[in-house]
Amino acid sequence: MLILDEADIRNVTPFPGLIEALRAMFTSGCEAPPRHHHDVKVPGEPDGTLLLMPAWLPGRYMGLKQVSVFPGNATRGLPSIFGSYLLSSAVTGELLAIIDGGELTARRTAAASALAASYLARKDASVMLMTGTGRLSANLIEAHKAVSPLKTVYIWGRDQAKARQMAQRVQALGLEAIATEDLEGAARQADILSCATLSTAPLIRGEWLKPGAHLDLVGAFKPTMRETDDACAMRATKFVDTREGALTEGGDLVQPIRAGVITVDSIAADLAELTRGRHAGRKSNDEITMFKSVGASLEDLAGAIFAFEEMNRDASDER
Repeated sequence: MLILDEADIRNVTPFPGLIEALRAMFTSGCEAPPRHHHDVKVPGEPDGTLLLMPAWLPGRYMGLKQVSVFPGNATRGLPSIFGSYLLSSAVTGELLAIIDGGELTARRTAAASALAASYLARKDASVMLMTGTGRLSANLIEAHKAVSPLKTVYIWGRDQAKARQMAQRVQALGLEAIATEDLEGAARQADILSCATLSTAPLIRGEWLKPGAHLDLVGAFKPTMRETDDACAMRATKFVDTREGALTEGGDLVQPIRAGVITVDSIAADLAELTRGRHAGRKSNDEITMFKSVGASLEDLAGAIFAFEEMNRDASDER
């Protein structure tokens, strides 16, 4: 049995390969029952969340991810997200690997966003706005760089010190990284606007989006959360990772649908339809697109299999 820690996952899941692993899994599909989603009370703090996400490929692999999301950890200097992934044989049930779930989640989430952007962002997208400074942010920037010709990244966060730290980190990717306090100004310039926050109120306004902008909404994973206003939903052609997840849990879609601003039928396609060629993605350079993801066990399974097989390949090469 392998144990893959955070560093192992980073080393064996380069984004170009991970993105292609997700593309292949969305194209072929897998068995993925609905995930369990439980609120966990924390006295005097925002509720925590417990997620249980199973998936399997018959005759090959099966996996289960447990993730906890506790917003109050920010005051403790701890990550908001912890998790573990158990990868087993789908023939014998034998446990094959225990994988750091936090890093797997961060990287597969970023890879899913980049996969969507490969269909939805302009091919010449060079300016990105990263809203949020948490664990996902650097991964999202690196993943988008793998599919788009990025040159400049603006980074905005409520804590400007963290934004500056993130900018220094991102510069190592060969990008011009700028920590900014001017969210509107950066949004108006951005070709790709990626959001990874726990916000419960809109941060990005639809009036700020320039023609051809692509919104990548990763944070708000509950119906009570949102990162964009109704105008964003009205102006954009809307895509999701999975309809079941995004239309149940993604506040950026659930809230405007409940308000009658948009309809369920206005969702153009999900990632499976994009990867299978059932929808062509972006139709013009001026089209504004939106991708809303809340995560899917299919993505975790694809990432875990990729990491496990790459780790075994590396071990074989060493021998």
